[in-house]
Amino acid sequence: MATPENTQVVSDLYASFGRGDLAAACALVAEDVVWHLPGTVPHYSGTYEGPGDVATFLQELNTTVGIEAFEPQEFVRAANRVLVASWSRARVKTTGRTFNNRWVMAFTVRDGKITQFEEYADTQALAAAHEHGDLL
Repeated sequence: MATPENTQVVSDLYASFGRGDLAAACALVAEDVVWHLPGTVPHYSGTYEGPGDVATFLQELNTTVGIEAFEPQEFVRAANRVLVASWSRARVKTTGRTFNNRWVMAFTVRDGKITQFEEYADTQALAAAHEHGDLL
């Protein structure tokens, strides 16, 4: 059964990352976590397994992308899943190009830890911001 605590775990992850506390963010993932982002976006796409890989991903994301707006708008709980629908705007630090993106992030939470993450987003917009120019 889904619990408000599962939603709080996800909210805490967002808050930790937002304030740059990557250690606190990684403390919310399980030892057997699988973190997946589809596509071929440099410094982004891939499957990351375990807290160490997730920490490396979050650090790389923090280094390469400046998040200008990130507003989780809708949290949906079902069983041990939390789905978050929203949008974000960011600037790729290496190119200076911006992108807006609508996304859904799907989390599986077990015993207060995130065990699985998958993002559904416009990976073309992300890749283009890394390579081809502003997408507003």
